[in-house]
Parts: sequence; structure tokens; C-alpha cells
Amino acid sequence: MSANFTIQRAHANDAQEVAVMVGELLAEIMNAIGVQAFNFDLAETTSRLQDFLNREKYFVFVACGESGNPVGFIALYESYALYAEGAFGTMPELYVRPGYRTNGLGLRLVSQAKSFGVSRGWTRLEVTTPPLPQFDRTLAFYEREGFAISGGRKLKVSL
Repeated sequence: MSANFTIQRAHANDAQEVAVMVGELLAEIMNAIGVQAFNFDLAETTSRLQDFLNREKYFVFVACGESGNPVGFIALYESYALYAEGAFGTMPELYVRPGYRTNGLGLRLVSQAKSFGVSRGWTRLEVTTPPLPQFDRTLAFYEREGFAISGGRKLKVSL
């Protein structure tokens, strides 16, 4: 695979391509854990992402190969907390298609997210990985990129 990639900020017209990769990411996670943890609908995800991007509630950077086809993305949103001393970024999704892994693309996407965060005045970036052995490589990747475990587990309740 070529190591020549471009990374651009996504706009609403990129939503379908990003949504397809979101589906791939969720399928990969569910396959790894053996649980139907997500309900993915391409049309709904595309529409939701278009709305988020148009309202600047979500920021996505897409990596494309030489052919212009998307091969990965990183998503961010702005959060606020007293413990974080103000505004900070949360990374809910980072995905690189399997054939493009291990050539530094994930690092480049995270670097793009860090630069974007600095430009927004964020104090930090946060990411959550499942505390499961299936995600040890993911945790190791983030630790290599300077992320430190900050405690706790991510919990949710449906409303």
C-alpha cells in the first residue's frame, strides 16, 4: 500500500463515505466482542452526520489514498468540564481500514486531531477504549501517542 495520503476536514457531502466507515468500525468491534452492541443504519447515520457537520457539533477528518478513496477517519467533538479546566476534545471514533493499517495513518489522524484541538484552545483530548483484552493493541497505540489512563470506565444509560 502507498504511504501517500491526504487528510482533509470532512463536510456534509462527505457524510455517506464516513458513515460507511463507521459501519465497518462498529462491525469490527462487535465481531471482536461477540455482542450486538450497536444498531447501525447507514441512512440514519449519514443523515445524523450531515446534521452534526453542518451545525459544527462534530468535526471529522478523512484520510484518502492516492486514488482519492477514503481509507480512514477521526471524529471529534467539543466537551466542557471543570476537571479538564475548560473546553477539551473527545475522540469518539478513529478508524483505518484494515489494508491501510501499520503505515502510520492512525498516527497522522491523531496528530491532525491534536493540531485541531490546539487551534480550538482545548486543554486536552480524551478517548475511551473498552477495558477488554481484545482492545489491548488499541490501548497500546494510544499510549504510544502520549495518552495516559485517567481512571474510571465509561458507563451509559439509555434515555
